[in-house]
Amino acid sequence: MKNIKQTLLLGAGLLYMTACTPEEVDLNADLKTNVVENYCEIVYASYEDSYNRAVDLQTAVNSLVAAPTQISFDAARTAWLAAREPYGQTEAYRFYDGPIDDSDGPEGALNAWPLDENYIDYTRDDSGGVANTGIIYDATNYPSITASILSGANEVGGEKNISIGYHAIEFLLWGQDYVDVNTNVGQGGNRSYMDYTSSAANYTRRGEYIKACAELLIADLATLKAEWAPNGSYRTYFEGLSADEALAKILTGAGVLSKSELAGERMFTALEANAVDNPQEDEHSCFSDNTHRDIITNAQGITNVLTGTYTSVSGSIVGNAEYSIVTLVTKEDPTKGADLSAKITAATSKVLAIPTPFDKTVTEENVNDNGPVLQAVTALQVQGDAIAETATALGLTISTELPE
Repeated sequence: MKNIKQTLLLGAGLLYMTACTPEEVDLNADLKTNVVENYCEIVYASYEDSYNRAVDLQTAVNSLVAAPTQISFDAARTAWLAAREPYGQTEAYRFYDGPIDDSDGPEGALNAWPLDENYIDYTRDDSGGVANTGIIYDATNYPSITASILSGANEVGGEKNISIGYHAIEFLLWGQDYVDVNTNVGQGGNRSYMDYTSSAANYTRRGEYIKACAELLIADLATLKAEWAPNGSYRTYFEGLSADEALAKILTGAGVLSKSELAGERMFTALEANAVDNPQEDEHSCFSDNTHRDIITNAQGITNVLTGTYTSVSGSIVGNAEYSIVTLVTKEDPTKGADLSAKITAATSKVLAIPTPFDKTVTEENVNDNGPVLQAVTALQVQGDAIAETATALGLTISTELPE
């Protein structure tokens, strides 16, 4: 009997080894699922914050238009700056055909740039004169200004003909940043609150314009918040994917933003332009000189995705670092996990070290020298490569190049 039992136990052990080889059993399957669900919580929380801050912005804009004073004007500017903080972190959720930038996603309506200022309102020409152009001055083609009309005009006739979004509101609050960066350090544009008073031409239309932009901003963010809410349409789809499919999307969003969009389009393009053009036209938030915060919040969004937590505008922590990309890859490959953590730390350090204002820094920095902007660009690109290597360690393949 003893020999029979030993034989049965030995046979059962061989059967287990045969049926459960490492290639067939994903020992981290539960952790992968938790990472995906944790990511969804972070996405929803940051879009919810973005929506709430946009509501605050709309309130401030409405107050400005109703009673334009220096105080209400400054309050609207402050509300715009505050609204950018959570939204900048959501940029890491792009580039994989999610609800922000699928075929009918609102990304181009929310955050398109650079915009041609004279498509919206008056500007100064090269001789210093005022050119009264744009939708606000064109009552013939735009007899009324509404949210639907402005939405329909967005990017009509050219990709810089941007009529709506954060940067349209920014321009209407700060105005054109036309003064030399060495003279106008950190100030941005110098629009006056008087543009919204009866002493200014088309003040009523200007007020209608900025209110319509705020209305559209809220509507688009409400859609994104609803898509990612618990039981929301896209979140239900996303959590229904295989864990590997969802992880590939998560890593693609963070990787493309790090290596291509942020390092390339948003930073190196402006750096490269300093020798041949006006870098103020190639920085993200040129009217307010808030580009440094755009860069920092974009980089923070990448960190949020990789480390599994998001700090809400109230200061509470959303997510759980135990269910992060870093934790997952560390379990798969401790060396890759340590490397990714090091690259995150390095990229964050270099981004925070960029002097402000950004337009003055890129003007002073020679593109062939290894200045602080170029160092940050390099660190973000290296981080992007580490994200791609993380995907490989997880048995996934992603691209960190911008989609066509």
